[in-house]
Amino acid sequence: MKKTLFTALALAALAFTTPAVAQQSVNYQVSFENAVHHEATITATFKGVTSPVLEVRMARSSPGRYALHEFAKNVYNVQVTDGQGRTLAVNRPNLHQWNASGHDGTVTVKYTLFADHPDGTYAGVSPSHAHLNAPATFMYANGLEKAPIQVKFTPPAGQNWTAATQLKPETAPLTFSAPDFQYLMDSPTELADLKWREWTIQEKGRTQKIKIGLHHKGTEQQLDEYTQKAKRIVQEAQAVFGELPAFDFGEYTFIACYLPGTPGDGMEHRNSTVITSSRPLETGMNPNLSTLSHEFFHAWNVERIRPKSLEPFNFADANMSGELWLAEGFTSYYGSLLMERAGVTSQADYLQNAGYPILSVMVSPGKDYFSPVEMSQQAPFVDASRSVDPTNRTNTYISYYTYGNAIAIGLDFTLRTKFKNLTLDDYMRLLWQRHGKPEKPYTLPELEKALADLTKDAAFAQDFFKRHIHGKEMIPYEALAKQMGLALQPSKDAVLGWEGLKFQNDQATIAQGTFSNSPLYKVGLDRDDVLLTLNGQKLSSQKTLDSLLTNHKPGDQVQLEVLQQGTKKTVPLTLARDPQVELVPLEKTGQSISKDAKARREAWLSKQSKG
Repeated sequence: MKKTLFTALALAALAFTTPAVAQQSVNYQVSFENAVHHEATITATFKGVTSPVLEVRMARSSPGRYALHEFAKNVYNVQVTDGQGRTLAVNRPNLHQWNASGHDGTVTVKYTLFADHPDGTYAGVSPSHAHLNAPATFMYANGLEKAPIQVKFTPPAGQNWTAATQLKPETAPLTFSAPDFQYLMDSPTELADLKWREWTIQEKGRTQKIKIGLHHKGTEQQLDEYTQKAKRIVQEAQAVFGELPAFDFGEYTFIACYLPGTPGDGMEHRNSTVITSSRPLETGMNPNLSTLSHEFFHAWNVERIRPKSLEPFNFADANMSGELWLAEGFTSYYGSLLMERAGVTSQADYLQNAGYPILSVMVSPGKDYFSPVEMSQQAPFVDASRSVDPTNRTNTYISYYTYGNAIAIGLDFTLRTKFKNLTLDDYMRLLWQRHGKPEKPYTLPELEKALADLTKDAAFAQDFFKRHIHGKEMIPYEALAKQMGLALQPSKDAVLGWEGLKFQNDQATIAQGTFSNSPLYKVGLDRDDVLLTLNGQKLSSQKTLDSLLTNHKPGDQVQLEVLQQGTKKTVPLTLARDPQVELVPLEKTGQSISKDAKARREAWLSKQSKG
């Protein structure tokens, strides 16, 4: 009897509360009356508000970026009213929040957004387009995170804009919807006179559409070439995992803007990616496609094969993760490899670029300070984060993109040489089946377990993670490369150091902090110190310096006349060997190559898709 009474009361409570939840909604109206001065007018209407005080916020961070960006700094002219148009009392408990009280269940917030940085993180508005990253654009309300959302865009008068976005299109023109707050925040939009291409992919009884919405000044023929190469890249990415993700609404959209003055960037999202660059397709076809390749791989790795440390994404604070060596670094590895497998870049060019991450880890003193996990955790300090005080990251940091890329090639070579018929593709496919496809976020121990299960060698997986992921030990690249039919070919040239120099007025200024393992560091020189002469010869250009160094070999001592904090002095410097290494086919170095090594190399670099 008590159970029946309890059930009746529960059903009554559910009947009472469900309509209130169902009535919650969020509506945005976005217009561009002052686009020439980079302004958008945004009206956000929050309905079904049940709390006495509605907390309305601008985000502080953005998906795919981990630092704070303080988007509220570009918001002004804020006006807050209720459902009857009455002005509401508002107070500001912090820089990012507006608290509205005295409402009638509806709160409307109208504001001006200044937007002049059209990349993957921020927003840009001009007479030719509106490039809107959602966290940089839309205020949101605490307590309405699950409410359905509608967004309507009104272009400037006379503009024939279409929209590239992963938001769901509705019947009305330029009107879209999102199921909830998290999806909206992950959904950028480019509005412009876009040029479109699309194709369909059928697999496993499912038909999905891939779309390209491009804003550029190039030709239709250039877009056709771009599209054909993008198709091949998509096929190679699909081959790694064995299938495409099930995209929401059955579509994936490349949102590309290649206009003069546009910041270069790429930013992954669940069913789309933003790709921006000032390089036109005429001169930047392959660099732009390289970004496309990287970002599309994220449709699996990061968007669905997702670290638990980023779930849920926190829009009110920085986001720290120890897994970015895999999330970003492995994606960087495949972004380049897929270009080669798809025939977009040559094998020689790929191998030359593939050696760079290895070189960076070999040369950087940062590997002695932090493991790949710890490097990943520093993302909020470095991922488009800005500060005015100098840091010592020259010596203490390696980008998790670069470090993870080097780990990926090292693990791929290890799997191909130590285990029969196993590759990094197999590891990524296993992570997809375990964590990506069921959307079950992973932890570091689960990554190690997947490697153990793949290889059927728990001791190997434990050792690899202990030494190379949690630890700081270098992977034995030179020995692995040889087993893959490759050589890490070193340079024989002599150098002053590995730092960048700025040449001006017959002198060279050290443009960055010096590396602790560099000759310049060892003789006490640092950023902004000026190199006047080498053995009495003025350093008027990089060409001049290179010419002088050709007369020397590593180990030679030279005399450098320098200007340090206003004082001239001469210091003896011992030249070092240029740390540059190139990954080249073994036979090109005069060494013999085994049949097995050659087969492994060809299997690694060959096309994997069947199309």
